[in-house]
Amino acid sequence: MTTPDWVQDAVFYQIFPDRFARSERMPDMGFEPWDAPPTYHGFKGGDLYGVTERLDYLSGLGITAIYFNPVFASASNHRYHTYDYLNVDPLLGGNDALRLLIDEAHKREIRVVLDGVFNHASRGFWQFHHVLENGKGSPYKDWFYFDPERLNGQRRWGAYPHTSELDALRNGESSLKALGYKAWWDLPALPKLNTDTPSVREFLFSVAEYWVRFGIDGWRLDVPAEIDDDAFWQEFRRRVRAINPKTYIVGEIWHEAQRWLRGDQFDAVMNYLLTAAIMSFFGGSHINMEVVNQAGGLRGRVHPNMDIAWFATEIDRLTNMYKPEIIRSQLNLFDSHDMPRFLSCVSGDIASLQLALLFMFTYPGAPCIYYGDEVGLTGGHDPECRKGFPWDETSWNHDLLNYTKNVIALRKEHETLRRGSYQQLYAEDKTFAFARKLEERTFIIVLNAGEQLKKASISIDSLENNGWNPANIFGPDTRPFIENNKLKLEIPPRIGTVIRL
Repeated sequence: MTTPDWVQDAVFYQIFPDRFARSERMPDMGFEPWDAPPTYHGFKGGDLYGVTERLDYLSGLGITAIYFNPVFASASNHRYHTYDYLNVDPLLGGNDALRLLIDEAHKREIRVVLDGVFNHASRGFWQFHHVLENGKGSPYKDWFYFDPERLNGQRRWGAYPHTSELDALRNGESSLKALGYKAWWDLPALPKLNTDTPSVREFLFSVAEYWVRFGIDGWRLDVPAEIDDDAFWQEFRRRVRAINPKTYIVGEIWHEAQRWLRGDQFDAVMNYLLTAAIMSFFGGSHINMEVVNQAGGLRGRVHPNMDIAWFATEIDRLTNMYKPEIIRSQLNLFDSHDMPRFLSCVSGDIASLQLALLFMFTYPGAPCIYYGDEVGLTGGHDPECRKGFPWDETSWNHDLLNYTKNVIALRKEHETLRRGSYQQLYAEDKTFAFARKLEERTFIIVLNAGEQLKKASISIDSLENNGWNPANIFGPDTRPFIENNKLKLEIPPRIGTVIRL
């Protein structure tokens, strides 16, 4: 097995550090009001001490792993503009806060995965600043992609562009020409690293090694396809795995990712293809395409008219896309910091979210909850999807929270739902059913995404008979019974159930 064994049992929780919890250990430096609508550039003052103080909440929810958006020193609230890869942002509490967080998380058997932004740095990154000051005289001139005229001092840098330079970018001119350096997506704040340069590669590998030695349990890699170099990621894997063979490596790839999932680069990817399928089918007529299309990565992939045959075919395709051990290690999610929240995408329909939750927690892969979804947090695209967590419990949807706790507990209690084989059994009208089987234990998950009661008759000829005695263990009592090798039940609309055979 090439994927870390622990991931198959994990329940992830994604935290955007500035927005989860603020600790009184850190001074208020004039942050935005916590409950005010988030802004593109404002800081709310969430920190890692605050996360540590809320670990009991996460443990009580059933979380066993946290994926953090970037925590390293940066001049942006999302911290994808890294200027110091070896130090946690002072606003988050610095390295001491991360040390305490990891130690306390590990005491609770919660793993910590950090966001690695290795494709681009920021204007404040020391090596980039050094070239801006010294031009061709800087030993770091090969760390980025620079225009020779700027390096030779014949033209000014556009790191903080004038109106004419911004106009050139808007009119399609490349950042290399308009600003004097190549920037990710031509954004001036994000100079792209030249990973063909040996010293850049060594620097980035050493950063990855440093934090694995520090005690993190994995890396989520930001836009890794932008480093279009298999050898880079192969070496990255060798280096971090030499320190900790259980390090989880998951890439942000929004499409099919065979290239990176052959056992020599990543363990898994963020499974946005699954996100699109479950939103399409379980959201159905509730989907607000105006909200969905705010996220470019979902545009063209979410279909409110997805019928049962289409959904069944897509799930079958995704389930067979990679080796079983990779499928069981995929980071499965229904929203994130890069898209509108699921509830906003489905017009606030709680049943859609509950169906998606039950599916995701009984389907192969490591499920991931974006902070606040469990209490009903809503929000459109960035920055609305990055609200402060509402710690006033009177604002919570407690029914949704309890449902989330229950599906997590269900998955944790039954190894079959984490490691068992998967088999699609039934797809009719708006009802979908599949089996999870491990040794002598078999579960059947039935989800009715329709608006009518469904009387289902599910063939179980393909399942080994071990003295079947069907019983609901989650969801409403559907009065299941077996007749002529068919599982028969009545499942109410917009609900899911789990049956143990």
